[in-house]
Amino acid sequence: MTQLEKVLYTAKAHTTGGRDGVSRTDDGRLDIKLSPPGTPGTGTNPEQLFAAGYSACFIGAMKAVAGKMKVALPADVAVDAEVDLGPVGQSYGIAARLNVSLPGMERAAAQALVDTAHKVCPYSNATRGNINVAINLV
Repeated sequence: MTQLEKVLYTAKAHTTGGRDGVSRTDDGRLDIKLSPPGTPGTGTNPEQLFAAGYSACFIGAMKAVAGKMKVALPADVAVDAEVDLGPVGQSYGIAARLNVSLPGMERAAAQALVDTAHKVCPYSNATRGNINVAINLV
């Protein structure tokens, strides 16, 4: 189990109603309706939130790594995240794919950046060995 050396930030959210509920952060910056995946509801779902969080975090990791590697990260870097939800025996699980776009970067340098970012990204570290994660350089 990973132990934090120091807490840099703590996110706090209050959720009621589960997948048919609402969720709000303590600072009010996020205040959303929730709906189960695949339903006509007007809210988002936890898998979409995970996809948004993971992709944003991965871009942050690439920015940090690019700085240390002294490589210029393209201004239009993008990550398209896909999070699958499905049965695992008698329970449910998720899997994730990150499709990373680094336009204009030489492929070998881009791959080295992505591989290193995957080692330092908090979401990658949290999921490693727990769920199937594919990182694709597109």
